[in-house]
Amino acid sequence: MTMKSKPPLRRAARRRFIRYAGAAAITSLIPPALRSAAWAAGSDAPEKKEVKIGFIPLTDCASVVVASVMEFDRKYGIKITPSKEASWAAVRDKLTNGELDAAHVLYGLIYGVQTGIGGPRKDMAVLMGLNHNGQAITLSRKLYDKGVKDGAGLKALIGRDKGEYTFAHTFPTGTHAMWLYYWLAAQGINPFTDVKTITVPPPQMVANMRVGNMDGFCVGEPWNNRAIVDRIGFTANTTQDIWKDHPEKVLGCTAEFVQKYPGTARAMTAAVIDAGRWIDASLSNRRKTSEIVADRAYVNTDKEVIVARMLGCYDNGIGRTWDDPNAMKFYNDGIVSFPWLSDGMWFLTQHRRWGLLKSDPDYLAVARQVNRLDVYRDAAAAAKASVPKEPMRASKLIDGVVWDGRNPKAYASGFKVKVA
Repeated sequence: MTMKSKPPLRRAARRRFIRYAGAAAITSLIPPALRSAAWAAGSDAPEKKEVKIGFIPLTDCASVVVASVMEFDRKYGIKITPSKEASWAAVRDKLTNGELDAAHVLYGLIYGVQTGIGGPRKDMAVLMGLNHNGQAITLSRKLYDKGVKDGAGLKALIGRDKGEYTFAHTFPTGTHAMWLYYWLAAQGINPFTDVKTITVPPPQMVANMRVGNMDGFCVGEPWNNRAIVDRIGFTANTTQDIWKDHPEKVLGCTAEFVQKYPGTARAMTAAVIDAGRWIDASLSNRRKTSEIVADRAYVNTDKEVIVARMLGCYDNGIGRTWDDPNAMKFYNDGIVSFPWLSDGMWFLTQHRRWGLLKSDPDYLAVARQVNRLDVYRDAAAAAKASVPKEPMRASKLIDGVVWDGRNPKAYASGFKVKVA
Protein backbone atom coordinates (compact mmCIF):
# COMPACT_ATOMS: atom_id res chain seq x y z
CA MET A 1 0.00 0.00 0.00
CA THR A 2 1.36 3.42 -0.83
CA MET A 3 0.71 6.89 0.51
CA LYS A 4 -1.29 9.54 -1.27
CA SER A 5 0.91 12.04 -3.06
CA LYS A 6 2.17 14.90 -0.90
CA PRO A 7 2.18 18.58 -1.77
CA PRO A 8 5.63 20.14 -2.38
CA LEU A 9 7.52 21.36 0.65
CA ARG A 10 7.06 25.01 1.40
CA ARG A 11 9.93 27.38 0.76
CA ALA A 12 10.83 27.47 4.44
CA ALA A 13 11.31 23.72 4.42
CA ARG A 14 13.58 23.96 1.39
CA ARG A 15 15.64 26.67 3.09
CA ARG A 16 15.93 24.42 6.10
CA PHE A 17 17.68 21.67 4.18
CA ILE A 18 19.89 24.14 2.35
CA ARG A 19 20.96 25.41 5.75
CA TYR A 20 21.86 21.86 6.82
CA ALA A 21 24.08 21.47 3.83
CA GLY A 22 26.52 24.38 3.96
CA ALA A 23 29.60 23.69 1.93
CA ALA A 24 28.82 19.96 1.93
CA ALA A 25 26.33 20.48 -0.89
CA ILE A 26 29.23 21.24 -3.23
CA THR A 27 31.59 18.49 -2.13
CA SER A 28 28.78 15.91 -2.13
CA LEU A 29 28.75 16.03 -5.93
CA ILE A 30 32.21 14.48 -6.01
CA PRO A 31 32.48 10.73 -5.37
CA PRO A 32 33.99 10.21 -1.90
CA ALA A 33 36.73 7.91 -3.18
CA LEU A 34 38.02 10.72 -5.42
CA ARG A 35 37.80 13.65 -3.01
CA SER A 36 41.16 12.96 -1.49
CA ALA A 37 43.84 10.36 -1.20
CA ALA A 38 43.16 7.73 1.44
CA TRP A 39 43.36 9.28 4.88
CA ALA A 40 44.13 5.97 6.50
CA ALA A 41 47.90 5.66 6.24
CA GLY A 42 50.89 5.07 8.46
CA SER A 43 50.14 4.79 12.17
CA ASP A 44 46.54 5.86 11.57
CA ALA A 45 45.86 2.98 9.18
CA PRO A 46 42.89 0.83 10.18
CA GLU A 47 44.05 -2.40 11.77
CA LYS A 48 40.96 -4.20 10.53
CA LYS A 49 40.03 -3.55 6.90
CA GLU A 50 36.50 -5.03 6.95
CA VAL A 51 33.99 -4.11 9.65
CA LYS A 52 30.60 -5.64 10.26
CA ILE A 53 28.09 -3.10 11.54
CA GLY A 54 24.72 -4.32 12.79
CA PHE A 55 21.52 -2.40 12.20
CA ILE A 56 17.79 -2.67 12.82
CA PRO A 57 15.38 -1.96 9.90
CA LEU A 58 14.70 1.71 10.66
CA THR A 59 15.11 4.89 8.63
CA ASP A 60 17.82 6.09 11.00
CA CYS A 61 20.17 3.26 9.99
CA ALA A 62 20.66 5.37 6.83
CA SER A 63 24.13 6.79 7.43
CA VAL A 64 25.61 3.35 8.13
CA VAL A 65 23.99 1.91 5.01
CA VAL A 66 24.90 4.90 2.83
CA ALA A 67 28.52 4.78 4.05
CA SER A 68 28.68 1.26 2.64
CA VAL A 69 26.49 1.50 -0.48
CA MET A 70 28.01 4.78 -1.69
CA GLU A 71 31.51 3.74 -0.64
CA PHE A 72 32.33 6.56 1.73
CA ASP A 73 34.21 3.85 3.63
CA ARG A 74 36.79 3.41 0.84
CA LYS A 75 38.21 6.88 1.46
CA TYR A 76 39.29 5.72 4.91
CA GLY A 77 40.69 2.34 3.92
CA ILE A 78 37.92 0.09 5.20
CA LYS A 79 34.92 -1.85 3.93
CA ILE A 80 31.69 -1.57 5.96
CA THR A 81 29.34 -4.54 5.76
CA PRO A 82 25.89 -3.73 7.19
CA SER A 83 24.30 -6.68 9.00
CA LYS A 84 20.51 -6.74 9.39
CA GLU A 85 19.45 -7.84 12.87
CA ALA A 86 16.10 -8.99 14.25
CA SER A 87 15.93 -7.14 17.58
CA TRP A 88 17.84 -4.81 19.85
CA ALA A 89 18.52 -7.71 22.21
CA ALA A 90 20.20 -9.52 19.31
CA VAL A 91 22.27 -6.40 18.57
CA ARG A 92 23.34 -6.23 22.22
CA ASP A 93 24.33 -9.88 22.35
CA LYS A 94 26.25 -9.83 19.08
CA LEU A 95 28.08 -6.66 20.05
CA THR A 96 29.17 -7.97 23.39
CA ASN A 97 30.24 -11.41 22.13
CA GLY A 98 32.16 -10.00 19.16
CA GLU A 99 29.93 -11.19 16.29
CA LEU A 100 29.47 -7.54 15.34
CA ASP A 101 32.28 -5.00 15.28
CA ALA A 102 29.89 -2.08 15.84
CA ALA A 103 26.22 -1.25 15.46
CA HIS A 104 23.56 1.30 14.69
CA VAL A 105 22.19 1.08 18.20
CA LEU A 106 19.96 2.72 20.79
CA TYR A 107 21.83 5.26 22.91
CA GLY A 108 20.25 3.92 26.08
CA LEU A 109 21.13 0.33 25.19
CA ILE A 110 24.84 1.16 25.28
CA TYR A 111 24.43 2.80 28.69
CA GLY A 112 22.27 -0.07 29.91
CA VAL A 113 25.03 -2.57 29.14
CA GLN A 114 27.70 -0.26 30.60
CA THR A 115 25.84 -0.14 33.92
CA GLY A 116 24.67 -3.76 33.87
CA ILE A 117 20.95 -2.97 33.87
CA GLY A 118 20.35 -3.79 30.19
CA GLY A 119 22.19 -7.09 30.08
CA PRO A 120 25.48 -8.54 31.37
CA ARG A 121 27.77 -5.62 32.25
CA LYS A 122 30.50 -4.77 29.77
CA ASP A 123 32.48 -1.63 29.06
CA MET A 124 31.02 0.03 25.98
CA ALA A 125 31.76 2.94 23.68
CA VAL A 126 29.69 5.57 21.87
CA LEU A 127 31.74 6.70 18.88
CA MET A 128 29.25 9.21 17.45
CA GLY A 129 25.59 10.13 17.16
CA LEU A 130 23.81 8.83 14.06
CA ASN A 131 20.66 10.93 14.14
CA HIS A 132 18.52 13.38 16.06
CA ASN A 133 14.70 13.40 16.04
CA GLY A 134 12.47 11.29 13.81
CA GLN A 135 10.69 8.90 16.20
CA ALA A 136 7.05 9.15 17.31
CA ILE A 137 4.32 8.09 19.73
CA THR A 138 1.68 6.19 17.76
CA LEU A 139 -1.76 5.52 19.25
CA SER A 140 -4.27 3.01 17.88
CA ARG A 141 -7.37 3.86 15.84
CA LYS A 142 -9.29 2.08 18.61
CA LEU A 143 -8.29 4.87 20.99
CA TYR A 144 -9.17 7.47 18.37
CA ASP A 145 -12.63 5.94 18.05
CA LYS A 146 -13.00 6.51 21.80
CA GLY A 147 -12.22 10.21 21.39
CA VAL A 148 -8.46 10.20 22.01
CA LYS A 149 -6.50 12.57 19.77
CA ASP A 150 -3.56 13.45 22.01
CA GLY A 151 -1.97 12.89 25.41
CA ALA A 152 -4.60 14.88 27.28
CA GLY A 153 -7.33 12.77 25.68
CA LEU A 154 -5.51 9.59 26.67
CA LYS A 155 -5.21 10.77 30.25
CA ALA A 156 -8.94 11.55 30.34
CA LEU A 157 -9.86 8.15 28.89
CA ILE A 158 -7.71 6.25 31.38
CA GLY A 159 -9.32 8.24 34.18
CA ARG A 160 -12.91 7.50 33.19
CA ASP A 161 -12.66 4.08 31.52
CA LYS A 162 -10.75 1.76 33.80
CA GLY A 163 -9.01 -1.15 32.18
CA GLU A 164 -5.62 -2.37 31.00
CA TYR A 165 -3.89 -0.12 28.50
CA THR A 166 -0.77 -1.54 26.87
CA PHE A 167 2.08 0.43 25.30
CA ALA A 168 5.14 -0.92 23.54
CA HIS A 169 8.72 0.23 23.30
CA THR A 170 11.74 -1.50 21.77
CA PHE A 171 14.22 -2.15 24.61
CA PRO A 172 13.97 -1.61 28.40
CA THR A 173 16.82 0.93 28.72
CA GLY A 174 16.55 2.25 25.16
CA THR A 175 15.54 5.56 23.68
CA HIS A 176 11.97 4.56 22.80
CA ALA A 177 11.27 3.39 26.34
CA MET A 178 12.55 6.70 27.69
CA TRP A 179 10.54 8.81 25.18
CA LEU A 180 7.40 6.79 25.90
CA TYR A 181 7.82 7.08 29.67
CA TYR A 182 8.66 10.78 29.48
CA TRP A 183 5.65 11.51 27.26
CA LEU A 184 3.24 9.53 29.41
CA ALA A 185 4.55 11.19 32.57
CA ALA A 186 4.18 14.64 31.00
CA GLN A 187 0.47 13.84 30.63
CA GLY A 188 0.26 12.80 34.30
CA ILE A 189 0.26 9.07 33.44
CA ASN A 190 2.65 6.86 35.40
CA PRO A 191 4.10 4.35 32.90
CA PHE A 192 4.65 1.76 35.65
CA THR A 193 1.38 1.95 37.58
CA ASP A 194 -1.28 3.43 35.29
CA VAL A 195 -0.54 1.40 32.14
CA LYS A 196 1.28 -1.75 31.07
CA THR A 197 4.42 -1.58 28.94
CA ILE A 198 5.91 -4.34 26.77
CA THR A 199 8.95 -4.77 24.53
CA VAL A 200 8.47 -5.40 20.79
CA PRO A 201 11.11 -5.30 17.99
CA PRO A 202 10.59 -2.28 15.68
CA PRO A 203 9.55 -4.16 12.49
CA GLN A 204 6.89 -6.04 14.47
CA MET A 205 5.15 -2.98 15.95
CA VAL A 206 2.59 -2.47 13.20
CA ALA A 207 1.61 -6.13 13.01
CA ASN A 208 1.12 -6.27 16.78
CA MET A 209 -1.04 -3.15 16.80
CA ARG A 210 -3.08 -4.55 13.91
CA VAL A 211 -4.09 -7.60 15.97
CA GLY A 212 -4.78 -5.51 19.09
CA ASN A 213 -1.77 -6.38 21.23
CA MET A 214 -1.16 -2.76 22.20
CA ASP A 215 -2.92 0.60 22.43
CA GLY A 216 0.16 2.59 21.50
CA PHE A 217 3.86 2.38 20.83
CA CYS A 218 7.02 4.42 20.49
CA VAL A 219 9.36 3.47 17.67
CA GLY A 220 11.48 4.94 14.92
CA GLU A 221 10.39 5.58 11.38
CA PRO A 222 9.11 4.29 9.07
CA TRP A 223 6.93 2.21 11.36
CA ASN A 224 4.89 5.14 12.71
CA ASN A 225 4.07 6.26 9.19
CA ARG A 226 3.44 2.66 8.17
CA ALA A 227 0.72 2.48 10.85
CA ILE A 228 -0.89 5.61 9.38
CA VAL A 229 -0.69 4.35 5.79
CA ASP A 230 -2.25 1.07 6.91
CA ARG A 231 -4.92 3.03 8.81
CA ILE A 232 -4.36 1.29 12.14
CA GLY A 233 -2.80 4.17 14.08
CA PHE A 234 -2.09 7.91 14.28
CA THR A 235 0.75 10.10 15.52
CA ALA A 236 -0.02 11.65 18.90
CA ASN A 237 3.38 13.35 19.18
CA THR A 238 6.72 13.16 17.46
CA THR A 239 9.75 12.73 19.67
CA GLN A 240 11.05 16.10 18.48
CA ASP A 241 7.91 17.47 20.18
CA ILE A 242 9.21 15.86 23.37
CA TRP A 243 12.78 17.14 22.92
CA LYS A 244 13.87 19.19 19.95
CA ASP A 245 17.06 17.73 18.45
CA HIS A 246 17.14 14.87 20.93
CA PRO A 247 19.82 12.17 20.76
CA GLU A 248 18.66 8.88 19.26
CA LYS A 249 20.79 6.15 17.64
CA VAL A 250 24.56 6.02 17.97
CA LEU A 251 27.44 4.20 16.39
CA GLY A 252 28.33 1.94 19.29
CA CYS A 253 30.82 -0.81 20.03
CA THR A 254 32.63 -2.33 22.97
CA ALA A 255 35.46 -0.48 24.67
CA GLU A 256 37.58 -3.54 23.91
CA PHE A 257 37.09 -3.01 20.17
CA VAL A 258 38.33 0.59 20.39
CA GLN A 259 41.35 -0.47 22.42
CA LYS A 260 42.25 -3.26 19.99
CA TYR A 261 41.44 -1.41 16.75
CA PRO A 262 41.75 2.36 17.35
CA GLY A 263 42.55 3.16 13.72
CA THR A 264 39.58 1.13 12.53
CA ALA A 265 37.28 2.90 15.01
CA ARG A 266 38.46 6.29 13.70
CA ALA A 267 38.07 5.27 10.05
CA MET A 268 34.61 3.81 10.60
CA THR A 269 33.46 6.94 12.45
CA ALA A 270 34.84 9.26 9.76
CA ALA A 271 33.09 7.32 6.99
CA VAL A 272 29.73 7.48 8.75
CA ILE A 273 30.19 11.21 9.48
CA ASP A 274 30.72 11.71 5.73
CA ALA A 275 27.58 9.71 4.93
CA GLY A 276 25.41 11.63 7.39
CA ARG A 277 26.66 14.94 6.04
CA TRP A 278 25.85 13.81 2.49
CA ILE A 279 22.30 12.80 3.47
CA ASP A 280 21.62 16.20 5.06
CA ALA A 281 23.14 18.11 2.14
CA SER A 282 20.03 18.24 -0.08
CA LEU A 283 16.47 17.11 -0.58
CA SER A 284 17.56 15.00 -3.55
CA ASN A 285 20.11 13.22 -1.36
CA ARG A 286 17.36 12.45 1.15
CA ARG A 287 15.17 11.06 -1.61
CA LYS A 288 18.03 8.91 -2.84
CA THR A 289 18.68 7.74 0.71
CA SER A 290 15.01 6.74 1.04
CA GLU A 291 15.33 4.62 -2.09
CA ILE A 292 18.47 2.95 -0.78
CA VAL A 293 17.18 2.04 2.68
CA ALA A 294 13.74 0.96 1.41
CA ASP A 295 15.39 -2.03 -0.26
CA ARG A 296 14.61 -5.51 1.02
CA ALA A 297 18.15 -5.84 2.33
CA TYR A 298 17.59 -2.92 4.71
CA VAL A 299 14.20 -1.57 5.90
CA ASN A 300 12.11 -3.55 3.40
CA THR A 301 9.08 -1.29 2.96
CA ASP A 302 7.65 1.09 0.36
CA LYS A 303 9.90 4.03 -0.43
CA GLU A 304 6.88 6.36 -0.18
CA VAL A 305 6.42 5.39 3.47
CA ILE A 306 10.00 6.45 4.23
CA VAL A 307 10.49 9.52 2.07
CA ALA A 308 7.67 11.73 3.39
CA ARG A 309 9.00 12.03 6.93
CA MET A 310 12.60 12.05 5.68
CA LEU A 311 11.65 15.28 3.85
CA GLY A 312 9.80 16.65 6.89
CA CYS A 313 6.34 16.17 5.32
CA TYR A 314 4.20 14.99 8.22
CA ASP A 315 0.62 13.70 8.32
CA ASN A 316 -0.63 12.57 11.72
CA GLY A 317 -3.29 10.32 10.21
CA ILE A 318 -6.27 12.17 11.72
CA GLY A 319 -6.38 15.35 9.67
CA ARG A 320 -3.27 17.38 10.44
CA THR A 321 -0.41 17.86 7.97
CA TRP A 322 2.68 20.03 8.41
CA ASP A 323 6.26 20.63 7.34
CA ASP A 324 8.36 19.79 10.36
CA PRO A 325 11.53 21.93 10.76
CA ASN A 326 12.85 19.35 13.23
CA ALA A 327 12.55 16.18 11.18
CA MET A 328 15.25 13.52 11.33
CA LYS A 329 18.77 14.96 11.03
CA PHE A 330 21.98 13.06 10.35
CA TYR A 331 24.69 15.75 10.61
CA ASN A 332 23.38 19.30 11.14
CA ASP A 333 26.80 20.95 11.02
CA GLY A 334 28.24 18.36 13.39
CA ILE A 335 25.64 18.81 16.14
CA VAL A 336 24.14 15.39 15.44
CA SER A 337 27.31 13.35 15.16
CA PHE A 338 29.13 14.84 18.17
CA PRO A 339 28.82 12.48 21.20
CA TRP A 340 27.68 15.06 23.78
CA LEU A 341 28.47 14.05 27.35
CA SER A 342 25.22 15.61 28.56
CA ASP A 343 23.24 13.36 26.20
CA GLY A 344 24.71 10.21 27.72
CA MET A 345 24.14 11.57 31.21
CA TRP A 346 20.48 12.25 30.41
CA PHE A 347 19.79 8.58 29.77
CA LEU A 348 21.36 7.72 33.10
CA THR A 349 19.06 10.24 34.84
CA GLN A 350 16.02 8.57 33.30
CA HIS A 351 17.25 5.10 34.21
CA ARG A 352 17.50 6.40 37.78
CA ARG A 353 14.12 8.17 37.60
CA TRP A 354 12.36 4.94 36.66
CA GLY A 355 14.17 2.75 39.18
CA LEU A 356 16.28 0.86 36.68
CA LEU A 357 19.35 2.22 38.47
CA LYS A 358 18.94 1.70 42.20
CA SER A 359 21.35 4.47 43.16
CA ASP A 360 22.92 7.53 41.58
CA PRO A 361 26.06 6.78 39.57
CA ASP A 362 28.82 9.28 38.93
CA TYR A 363 26.92 10.57 35.92
CA LEU A 364 29.73 12.60 34.36
CA ALA A 365 32.40 9.95 34.97
CA VAL A 366 30.31 7.28 33.23
CA ALA A 367 29.64 9.56 30.26
CA ARG A 368 33.32 10.43 29.95
CA GLN A 369 34.18 6.75 29.90
CA VAL A 370 31.54 5.74 27.34
CA ASN A 371 31.39 8.71 24.95
CA ARG A 372 34.71 8.58 23.13
CA LEU A 373 35.36 12.22 22.42
CA ASP A 374 38.97 11.37 21.58
CA VAL A 375 38.03 8.99 18.78
CA TYR A 376 35.35 11.35 17.51
CA ARG A 377 37.62 14.39 17.35
CA ASP A 378 40.25 12.47 15.40
CA ALA A 379 37.62 11.14 13.00
CA ALA A 380 36.02 14.57 12.62
CA ALA A 381 39.41 16.07 11.78
CA ALA A 382 39.87 13.45 9.08
CA ALA A 383 36.38 14.10 7.71
CA LYS A 384 36.80 17.89 8.06
CA ALA A 385 33.64 17.95 10.16
CA SER A 386 32.53 20.67 12.57
CA VAL A 387 33.16 19.96 16.26
CA PRO A 388 31.33 21.84 19.05
CA LYS A 389 33.59 23.61 21.52
CA GLU A 390 31.91 22.27 24.66
CA PRO A 391 30.79 18.67 25.41
CA MET A 392 27.55 19.73 27.17
CA ARG A 393 24.36 21.26 25.79
CA ALA A 394 21.08 22.52 27.24
CA SER A 395 17.51 21.78 26.15
CA LYS A 396 13.95 22.33 27.38
CA LEU A 397 11.74 19.26 27.12
CA ILE A 398 7.98 18.91 26.62
CA ASP A 399 7.19 19.38 30.32
CA GLY A 400 9.12 22.66 30.48
CA VAL A 401 11.99 21.17 32.50
CA VAL A 402 15.47 22.20 31.34
CA TRP A 403 18.27 19.64 31.09
CA ASP A 404 21.82 20.98 30.95
CA GLY A 405 23.84 18.29 32.73
CA ARG A 406 24.81 20.53 35.66
CA ASN A 407 23.12 18.66 38.50
CA PRO A 408 22.04 15.23 37.27
CA LYS A 409 21.24 13.81 40.71
CA ALA A 410 18.79 16.64 41.50
CA TYR A 411 17.35 16.43 37.99
CA ALA A 412 16.69 12.69 38.26
CA SER A 413 14.98 13.02 41.64
CA GLY A 414 13.05 16.20 40.86
CA PHE A 415 10.26 14.78 38.69
CA LYS A 416 6.76 14.54 40.10
CA VAL A 417 6.01 11.33 38.21
CA LYS A 418 8.71 8.73 38.87
CA VAL A 419 9.38 5.41 40.53
CA ALA A 420 9.87 6.02 44.24
